[in-house]
Amino acid sequence: MKKFAVLAVFAAISGGAYAQSSVTLFGIIDEAARYTKNGDLKLKSLVSGGINTSRIGLRGVEDLGDGLKAGFWIESGLNADSGTAGDSAGRFWNRRSTVSLMGNFGEIRLGRDFTPTYTGYSDYDAFGDNGVAASGKFDSSLGTARDTGTRADNQIMYLLPSNIGGVYGRFAVAAGEGTAGKKYFGGRVGYAAGPLDVSVAYGQTTVAPLFGEDKFKVADVGASYDLGIVKLMGYYTQNKFANQKLATYSLGAIAPIGLGQLKASFTHANASGTTALGTNVDANDANQFAVGYIYNLSKRTAVYGTAAYVKNKGAATFNVNSALALAGGQKSTGAEVGVRHSF
Repeated sequence: MKKFAVLAVFAAISGGAYAQSSVTLFGIIDEAARYTKNGDLKLKSLVSGGINTSRIGLRGVEDLGDGLKAGFWIESGLNADSGTAGDSAGRFWNRRSTVSLMGNFGEIRLGRDFTPTYTGYSDYDAFGDNGVAASGKFDSSLGTARDTGTRADNQIMYLLPSNIGGVYGRFAVAAGEGTAGKKYFGGRVGYAAGPLDVSVAYGQTTVAPLFGEDKFKVADVGASYDLGIVKLMGYYTQNKFANQKLATYSLGAIAPIGLGQLKASFTHANASGTTALGTNVDANDANQFAVGYIYNLSKRTAVYGTAAYVKNKGAATFNVNSALALAGGQKSTGAEVGVRHSF
């Protein structure tokens, strides 16, 4: 990424202490031509974010001395195809807006960011939870107003230091500030060394009560192993609220081929229990098959193609593009070709 740095030297009043600061402008523009078919409905469109979410951001670090650093990160998603903001809730820095203190103790991070439970499965999605093949389409809120599926506002997060023998972790609490669906706590612990990466995560969100239950619970386990000729990965996640559950597992692979990568994944979603209206959802399962290829024209520019097929059962309506209506049990297919440029 192209970086501009402002290096400033400040003479401290105490006589000789110095601080070094740097600020980086960064971003990604990713656009793709997409074809979608949900049931009998078809749509041709230009979309933003086939393999990476389009974004623009600023981040910076200040060295405070004695191993202590301060940092900030503000990042806004955008719909590059239309030039509009990438958040329907009206947040500008909707992807991340944090300030941090970092040192030998790890990092204390305050603000809006990914939740530990989201990274607990998305880090093991072969497609990075992007485009028509994203496995995040199976992360159902089970009829609640949960607002912590991907990110959470008002988070206080602690991240373990990076020098403890491959062990990593993050733990977060988020104040609901009087709004159901925003109060959250969760954590993720993992081990990454050499070709192996494995982790477990758990989190709870306080939502509007139903049948005396107000805790939406998420549990993840994921792993990846790089064999050199192919990187294998997979995860299992379970969402639970009141009498309803959705368990999802995904198996994926990424193989380097020339200047690119070939990707493939299979994802299965298994619903069980009953809804708030007493409707049984045991038959509402789904399978997704996905394949894609990324060709790197340079370190910053790539072209790609992805295709995905979702087969729903029962009344399930999982789909590759929610812009089209889909009746329960219908199939959803999608394909896209695009260009990504980072800076």
